[in-house]
Amino acid sequence: MTASIQIADHASIRYLTLNRPQLHNAFDDGLIAELTAALEDAGKDAAVRAVVLTGAGASFSAGADLNWMRDMAKASEVQNREDSLRLAKLMRTLQFLPKPTVARVNGAAYGGGVGLVACCDIAIGVDTAKFGLTEVKLGLVPAVISPYVIAAIGLRQARRLFLTGELFDAATAQRIGLLHQSVPAEGLDDAVNAVLNGLAKAGPLAQAEAKQLALRVAGIHPATAEQVDRENAELIARLRVSAEGQEGLGAFLDKRAPAWSTQS
Repeated sequence: MTASIQIADHASIRYLTLNRPQLHNAFDDGLIAELTAALEDAGKDAAVRAVVLTGAGASFSAGADLNWMRDMAKASEVQNREDSLRLAKLMRTLQFLPKPTVARVNGAAYGGGVGLVACCDIAIGVDTAKFGLTEVKLGLVPAVISPYVIAAIGLRQARRLFLTGELFDAATAQRIGLLHQSVPAEGLDDAVNAVLNGLAKAGPLAQAEAKQLALRVAGIHPATAEQVDRENAELIARLRVSAEGQEGLGAFLDKRAPAWSTQS
């Protein structure tokens, strides 16, 4: 079986590549577990100065895998809660990783993919990338990733995007703060390398402290984040097994409009 994550080191940089290109690097249990473990290892490795997260193929990450969604639609509320807690641990691990993190956004990012981008310290993407928080169209909400997305783009922008589920482009992603920079595809590696070169000039201990300083001053603490994650896992589990959530997931999997849709 092909690993869901490719891990490579170049000098002092740890590159983690989501490696399910045929599925647009969508999440399933295996990818979540592998990426969490890879991030934990990178955080403990003194030889690693920074982590770059990217995707194989045309997409960064399309969010939830269809088969995974199908299983969750059939699962109990307790099983859905446990599943959501595993995803929450992944996002929390990335958010509080004691190393600088760079999202190399090589293509589209939806749902949990947006969450990964939001959790990284620096995000650089191709100017053709599309983004979306489309959960409401399934009768759900972006519960687990919400703290990180709101911290990245602000409450006002998040309220709109959470409610509409609309897609937006890289220029908009940069304007609202999800991306720090958008560049043509041929310039992506140069832009990422320029950031990495800048990071290499700073003291690693100072960088770890600077990252925690920014989060602490903003009122973002690991213990608080873990409690919020538990509450959000309860919320998404409840919505997944609700009548509306079941209808939304079923409609999506059946490729039909949900019962509530009034779109002409």
